[in-house]
Amino acid sequence: MRSPRRCACSGPPCRQGVDVLDPAGAGDRFVDRLIALRAHKGMTAAIAQERLSDPITLATMMLEAGEVDGLVAGAAHTTSATVRPALELIRVAPCVRLVSSVFFMCLPEEVVVYADCAINPDPSAAELADIAVQSAASAAALGIDPRVAMISFSTGSSGSGRDVDKVAEATRIARELRPDLAIDGPLQYDTAAVASVARTKRPDSAVAGRATVFVFPDPNTGNTTYKAVQRSADVVSIGPMLQGMAKPVNDLSRGALVEDIVYTIALTAIQSASAAQLRRDPDPPPPVRRKLELTSTGCAPGRRRHVAHPVARHH
Repeated sequence: MRSPRRCACSGPPCRQGVDVLDPAGAGDRFVDRLIALRAHKGMTAAIAQERLSDPITLATMMLEAGEVDGLVAGAAHTTSATVRPALELIRVAPCVRLVSSVFFMCLPEEVVVYADCAINPDPSAAELADIAVQSAASAAALGIDPRVAMISFSTGSSGSGRDVDKVAEATRIARELRPDLAIDGPLQYDTAAVASVARTKRPDSAVAGRATVFVFPDPNTGNTTYKAVQRSADVVSIGPMLQGMAKPVNDLSRGALVEDIVYTIALTAIQSASAAQLRRDPDPPPPVRRKLELTSTGCAPGRRRHVAHPVARHH
């Protein structure tokens, strides 16, 4: 029954205008479509029905069918449980090499972007360049002027080794892909973020000391950094927001707070509205950027956006 009612939990009644779908039996109408999408992997009716008993798979099929505009999950599930159905059923956007993720870090004076902190365990130089370009686009969509720092333990040519060489090569590729963007690396974090350090270590850089997009060499570095900043500095972090999917799918940390979930739903709605605009006009004029405001969780202008948020049942 798709009508506002009390959720299947001990919390307060849902707000008016929020549709709650009981997953019990709701997946039956997607069996044939799931078989068609995964026939090459031996999908049968019995397997499809079992898969659709999972609320994330059900929500992913609703997204694939266009019944909802985005999906947010992960507060009670692992990242792989959230992302795998989307990769299988929604797949990546055209001309996209890989799916990556960003966090929006709400620092006291500005909002900056951290990438990739969740998805790609050991990206190559080419993949790291793609992550940089995707992250710059995500920053711009939320009103952040993208100045991209490719983070390493070494700045410029002061260090050497495989890890530094990978970041240097990724910087070169990213600049070739998007010569219009301000991209610099390898940069140490303090060189990228602190103007006084940048004046000493990288005085001629358009990025150093004023970076807004920080691309880490791997999630081991990125995830550790985002959690350290979030917890030690009491900073609100929004994400991870996935980049590169054909439709908006976003993962939550299992330590997510209510405000984290609300912000992620708002980002998902903005992603959906931006994608809809691009489908209507593949070559539109430069859009009015949407500022990421912590005081507002309103959706982008346009029709109402429906975001599926699977809820784990506790018996």
